[in-house]
Formats: sequence, structure tokens, C-alpha cells
Amino acid sequence: MELQFLGTGAGMPSKIRNTTSIILNLSAEEHGYWMFDCGEATQHQMLHTTLKPRKVSKLFVTHLHGDHLFGIPGFIGSRSFLGGDSPLDIYGPVGIEEWILTTLRITKTHLTYKLRIHEIEEGIVFEDDEFIITARLLSHVIPSFGFRIVQKPLPGKLLIEKAIAAGVPKGPILQRLKNGEDIVLEDGRIITSTSVIGEPKQGFILTILGDTSSCDASVQLSQNADLVVHEATFDNETGQLASDFGHSTIQQAAEIVKEAGAKALVATHISSRFLPSDIEAFRKEGEAVLPKVFVAHDFAQYKLVNGEVVESSFKK
Repeated sequence: MELQFLGTGAGMPSKIRNTTSIILNLSAEEHGYWMFDCGEATQHQMLHTTLKPRKVSKLFVTHLHGDHLFGIPGFIGSRSFLGGDSPLDIYGPVGIEEWILTTLRITKTHLTYKLRIHEIEEGIVFEDDEFIITARLLSHVIPSFGFRIVQKPLPGKLLIEKAIAAGVPKGPILQRLKNGEDIVLEDGRIITSTSVIGEPKQGFILTILGDTSSCDASVQLSQNADLVVHEATFDNETGQLASDFGHSTIQQAAEIVKEAGAKALVATHISSRFLPSDIEAFRKEGEAVLPKVFVAHDFAQYKLVNGEVVESSFKK
């Protein structure tokens, strides 16, 4: 799992930060890319990386403010030009379908792939054999969703030495056991897969929240998460603005993550009033509450390594 930030600003783009977009890179899990929000010029940001638009299979839109969705028409059009032919699923609040289809119709944009738009409500919005994604409404000036992405438990490892000690020969039979198949040895003994497979491994829990002030839904979505992405548009000094416009300070974001028992916070949606020289003090306001606080910047990347969040950059 790699979380990659294409835009980390609030409201409108600046020279330092583009508008909101996040890629959950699940290439290692063979799920391609899942995008969360697609602010203006998201596809421009992708040009500075090795990310391929055609590999984005899902787009989750937290809410219908322009800094979170004005990049969608250009992105889905370019996905066609760049050879995308697999379906794209878009999940978002009521109104997202009308806005996208109207834009495509008026501009006569032709797509080479099937576009599947899902207008969501609270609850489970996606589930397959490996993942489950739950959405909850947050506290903003318009309906805004947060998402909890849970990777289901991973199969345990094949205990090769135990299998060999039981008389299983090396070779393809070991792979069959690893795949969950019971096998019969030449002497007639049955070796069950469960007898030579270790305990399932816990998958990751990731929470990505749209624009919000502090609320119970944020805590519930963040319970015991490995990583929480929470907006932090303001600092303590500008906290009244956060209250007035349905946003959060970095201290409030850290308080949510702490209350939820989550491991780490990545703060994003940062106001352009904060210059690079301000970020260290900004981060420390969060660290006064929670030990593990990161302030995302454009092209920041976060991985889970042995259960710990590690930060790097993925700009090429």
C-alpha cells in the first residue's frame, strides 16, 4: 500500500500546492490505483510522476466543491486518449452523475471505456474478496463524505519446513497447498492446507476524510486505523475560520486521530496562507496532541513498513 498525494492545498491552487487529489496505489495488491478527489490540474500533476491515468480504476469524490472535482472532466477525457479501455467506477454524493454527464454531453467528449457512476449514501460503498470501503457523512457546509478502507485479512504463509516434515515433496504440490488445496500423498495420507498454513495476517486500515470540522463520524471512521488523512486547513491562531467554514485545525485533526486510537495522521488541505517556513510550527501544533503527525506536500508518499508509516517523495 502506497498513499501518494498529487495535491494538498485548500480552495484553489497555489504555486506551492495544487488542489486536492490522492492516489491509493494498490499495484502490489494487483488493484491498480484508486483516486480520492480530483481537483483542478490533477492530470498535470500526474505528468510529473510515473502514474498512468489508465491504471486508475476507481475515483472516490468526497464532496462537490470545485477544489475536489474540477479536474474530473480533463482526467477522464485524457484517460481515453492515453489508451484506457477498462471501466472506471466513480463514487460520490448525489449530483455527481448529473454534473459529469452534463459536462461530457455539452463538450461532446467521447470515452473509450465504460463509465460507471455510483451516487452513494452512508454505509458500505464497495466490497470484494480483499477490501471493504465504508462511507460516513462528515460535518461540512455541504454533504461531505469520509471513507474507511479496510484490507481483509491476508492468507497466512505456507510453512514449508512443516509441510516437508509431513512428507510433502518439493515442487508444485507445495503451491497447491499454498493455494488452499488439500492434497493426497502417494502413501494415501491426506495433508490439509490448513495444517501447513500459518495464521492469517491483518490487512491495513486507511481512513481518508473529506472537508470537515470535528465530528463523531470522523472518529468512527478512524478507529484503530494505521493511517488517517484528515484536512487541516487552519492552525490554532486561525481556528475561528475553521469553525466558520466547516474546516479543522491541525490540532483538531490530531485530537480526532488520538481519540480514535489510530496510529498516525497525515494532514492535508492546507491553506495557502501557510508558507513552507510555517510548516514546522504548524506540524508541532499537531504533535502536541499526537506523536506521529505528518504534513503532506504535493508528491509526498506514505508507505507502511513493518506497521510504521514512512514518508518519501514519488516525483520523478
